[in-house]
Amino acid sequence: MGFKEIRNGIGVRPLNEMIALTADRFPNKLAVRIKDAKTKKYREYTYAEMLSSIKKIGGFLKSQGIKKGDFVGVIGENRSEWIISYFGILWIGGVVVPLDSRAKETEIRHILHHSGAKAVLASSRYLDTIFEIKESCKKKTFNLVVSMDKSEEVPNLPEIFENYNDVVPIERVNLEDVAVILYTSGTTGSSKGVMLTHRNLSSNVDQISKVIYFDENDRFFSVLPIHHVYENTAGNLVPLAKGASITYARSLKSKILFEDLKETEPTVFLAVPLLLEKILIGIQKKIEQAPVHTKGIFTVIRGGAKLLNTFSKGKGSVIFFRSIREKMGFGKLRFMISGGAALPLWVARGLEELGFPILQGYGLSETSPVLTLNPPCCPKNETAGVPLPDVELKIIDPNENGVGEIAAKGPNIMKGYYKNPDATKEVFTPDGFFLTGDLGYIDEDGYLHITGRKKSVIVTKGGKNIFPEEVENVLLQSPFIEEILVLRGFNPDTGAEEVHAIVYPNMEKLDEYFLKKGIENPTEKDVYEVLKREIDKYGASLAEYKRVKRFTIRDEEFPKTTTNKIKRYLFEQQHFDR
Repeated sequence: MGFKEIRNGIGVRPLNEMIALTADRFPNKLAVRIKDAKTKKYREYTYAEMLSSIKKIGGFLKSQGIKKGDFVGVIGENRSEWIISYFGILWIGGVVVPLDSRAKETEIRHILHHSGAKAVLASSRYLDTIFEIKESCKKKTFNLVVSMDKSEEVPNLPEIFENYNDVVPIERVNLEDVAVILYTSGTTGSSKGVMLTHRNLSSNVDQISKVIYFDENDRFFSVLPIHHVYENTAGNLVPLAKGASITYARSLKSKILFEDLKETEPTVFLAVPLLLEKILIGIQKKIEQAPVHTKGIFTVIRGGAKLLNTFSKGKGSVIFFRSIREKMGFGKLRFMISGGAALPLWVARGLEELGFPILQGYGLSETSPVLTLNPPCCPKNETAGVPLPDVELKIIDPNENGVGEIAAKGPNIMKGYYKNPDATKEVFTPDGFFLTGDLGYIDEDGYLHITGRKKSVIVTKGGKNIFPEEVENVLLQSPFIEEILVLRGFNPDTGAEEVHAIVYPNMEKLDEYFLKKGIENPTEKDVYEVLKREIDKYGASLAEYKRVKRFTIRDEEFPKTTTNKIKRYLFEQQHFDR
């Protein structure tokens, strides 16, 4: 099946024109806000105020010599001034270079050098890093630094917003002009600048608007890193194109996060699987700790919900578990979108059982990013959903099970990699399809199933393919395994290739287990035996050749990308002989 379009799209236009049009339609509506940590009051911008600030930033940048086509970096935490800076650059036809606020100085330095950025807008906490990079540059890549906060050292947005009145008219840009250069190392370690045009980003917003209903009455809640294309497109451009409001979370700390959620009562919430998993585990933990009679009531409610669900497409869970969602601030939620990584099926099922309107999607930085999404009418969250309108998918070189590399074509596919024509050529087929590097298949109903990364596949001597992600998802069902990485390994005695793993245990669960067993000082061997038993237990559902034969224990979390994907490339060359 394909996505059924529920309405006409919003049209495809340059992003600076898009925000101007929204501000003209909804000048007095709340656009963006965040609660001030000191005053405990919201700093709010209506669409008219937001547009005025955008024009002032654009005017100031132009007065400092920034012109159409120049690259300007933006770095900071999620906040209103970040997205206003973004549009201020676009207003004068500049190109935004979003910088990962969690990146190391060397990574930021590389991006600023490679892109040739002429200026950087930064929040106060990142000014020192930017100054250090600026001073150490033999070749002065950028001369202008602007602070998002009050500053005596450099020009700053509060003073520009208050005192600068030399605004400039909108710069007319072509849809094929680059709007954003997004540098992403992903899980492979190779840093490339993804060139996304105004057409790429605007068309993705248009595609989403055709199949998901949202309007000026919706309230989006932004919690994911704003520089990442998933949050930037779906969590910012989408609502700002229709006059909806965005509240930026102050923190990811549970207490503060849920305070903001309760005050906001969002209708749309974007998340990555790790965050959704933590939300679900938090609910389950409270249920486990509840008095016996409360647990009994919950069991009865669960049974009633399941019974009603069989006749009403999940309405039983929506009705019976409304109070749980309301207490968390999710009482008005219409869509909870999961992206950035694969959503474990047990998390999807757990949230569905509690009535959360969860929808899993799929995309890449190079695709602006959304390629597929589960339809609200009939989600199958064990899949990545069906293609958006105007997105064409095909499977390259499928095997006997229909699994091959996923390729995509559409108006949202990137222009290419900046200053890297060879890498660009490698990812496009002669007929114009973008090679995603992901493996999967399309089922009889048109839903996309993703089985793993092409580069991660383990091929046995017998020619069988093992997808590490499949094995990982099975073993992550164990409560004692917090994170796991499945890799190609070799038997130290025979040299034969076999499946190995690195395990980061859930120490809290292990502590509870050993306490119940009366083991006060568990040894590494004790931990190893528990994990081995769990790996054998859950791995039994896999074919023999897919089962983990050896594993090592890791005592800290794996290093991850912005979207919480483990940086697999850091470990793929390691062999284990335990």
